[in-house]
Parts: sequence; structure tokens; C-alpha cells
Amino acid sequence: MASVAALNEGGLPELTLRKIAKRMGGSITLITHYFPDREALLRAILDYTLADADSFLEELALVEDPYDRLQASLRWFLPLTEESLELERTRVALTAYRFAEPIIRSQGEELEPAMRRVLRNGLEGFVPDDDLDAMVDLARAWVSGMALSAVEHPEMWTPQRQLATLDAFVALLSRQAATTL
Repeated sequence: MASVAALNEGGLPELTLRKIAKRMGGSITLITHYFPDREALLRAILDYTLADADSFLEELALVEDPYDRLQASLRWFLPLTEESLELERTRVALTAYRFAEPIIRSQGEELEPAMRRVLRNGLEGFVPDDDLDAMVDLARAWVSGMALSAVEHPEMWTPQRQLATLDAFVALLSRQAATTL
């Protein structure tokens, strides 16, 4: 997606309809056919993330084993492929502009609850209900830190290392859940 590449390379200043059209080798008319202005383009990028979370929640509902569901929910956040790493870079780039662009701020206000729903669904049945809110906070901080670390240092945070750290994190959560059950 040309808009993702533009954001990753130059931040929000590179996200203009004219620059997107140039990247795609087409005319601005082609872009404005789908996105009448930059706000519509930003909305589409952010809507994609929300739709992805909703789709994943449907998949997650089919996972019966609490351990497997937790693993899947945490794994979903990790940038394990080049494509997911690019999308995570885009999310970070957009976050940096949340106070400058009202559309980014409003979408961010929708996005955070969606991310927390994924984690809550992953943790339900794995930790006691009384600990659920605190564990969602902990898991959110962990996935955010892992994703940002992978964006900042992809050479260090390879997919294998991310997955090994995920296993260690789930083991810690398992021990915590076992002591409070």
C-alpha cells in the first residue's frame, strides 16, 4: 500500500494525495476517486486496523482452550512478518501525529478499546475475573513494548526472539494465574 510506505518513509507530511498518486504511477484523479481528501485516506488506513481487530475477535472466539486463546491474542499484536512490521511502523507514525490531526485522535480513541477487547478475550478464562482488568493492562503494556521494540530494532527482535519472549510472558502469566486461583 503506497500510503503505508509514504508514512513509513516520511511520516504524515509524505501522506498527500499527490504523493500517493506519484508513488503508484497514476494520476491524482485515480486516488481522489477512492479518497476525496487526505482525511478520507487516513480514515481508510485506520478503519482497516479496526476491521482487522473485529475479524480477529471472531477467529479468537473459536479457540476453546484458554492457553491457546491467550497465545493467539498476544501473537496477533507482534510484527512477525515484513508486512506486519510495516503496518506497525505505520501505527507508530500515526500515533506521533495524534494531537496534530483530529481524525487520528478520534480513531485512536476507537482503536485502543478494540485492542483491549482482543486482550480481554484472550485473557478471559485464563486469569481470575478479579484480576482481568489488571492483566489486560499488563498485557497491553507488554504487546506495545514488544511491537515498538521490533519497530526500533528489527535486527534484534527477530520473529523467533519475539515468539520466545511471548512464551516466557505467558509462562509468567500462567504462574500468576495459578497463585490467584
